[in-house]
Amino acid sequence: MGCVAITAAGCVTTGARDTTGSITAATPRTDAEWRRESEAQGARYRADPSDSGAALAYGRALQALGQRSQAVSVLQQASMRNPNDAALLGAYGRALADVGNYDQALEVLGRAHTPDQPDWHILSAQGAVLDQLGRHQDAQRYYSSALKIIPDEPSVLSNLGLSYALGKDLTKAEATLRQAVARPGADPRVRQNLALVVGLQGRFAEAESIARSDLPPEEAAANVAYLKQMMSEHTDLKRAEPAAKSENRKLPALARNKAAASVN
Repeated sequence: MGCVAITAAGCVTTGARDTTGSITAATPRTDAEWRRESEAQGARYRADPSDSGAALAYGRALQALGQRSQAVSVLQQASMRNPNDAALLGAYGRALADVGNYDQALEVLGRAHTPDQPDWHILSAQGAVLDQLGRHQDAQRYYSSALKIIPDEPSVLSNLGLSYALGKDLTKAEATLRQAVARPGADPRVRQNLALVVGLQGRFAEAESIARSDLPPEEAAANVAYLKQMMSEHTDLKRAEPAAKSENRKLPALARNKAAASVN
């Protein structure tokens, strides 16, 4: 089953605004622009592999071009040369999560900040990795810690809502995603995830209205088609299986904000 409103962030992980240690872009660029950026920053990095700024910029460009394994390699080498660079460790940890190395990502992200100086971006990223490992209650504790530092941050609220959804608490997921949507600066993907959670509760007309609210027509149509497919499968499943078994159905993948997740 596909993902709703997944763009740069991927199914988890996912991208919002630039964050500390992030290797995502602050503004959209074309593939040609990213290729030029990759060439320029790659040359800069090769000239001085210990330059953490060059490594971050090169990793960002590689990530944007889909060269995730190479981004991991660059950030790994740079972090070995700069073991105390928190921004670099944060980017490296996110890159590891982006290629599915979740256990190693947790270890690296744990070194990207300290208990006496916690970074809410990293706390949220750690939560996103724990969600990928199926440790939803642990993930929710990390999101709660991040929200103590920056209350009502929409990217963290969004990831918390997704964590509740993954844990099959759709009522709490909806309430949290609605809180995230209401905050200034909320990423449009938050609204699409809200649409999915509303749809999973059987309120398709409302879900369709939410899904169409702030997307270009083609993207909205694709999301609505996915919602219809999801609702059809959900209905068929309920008819075919006892209610207790239907509760064990795996939820569709959801878009996650990198600031908290994206992990990326």
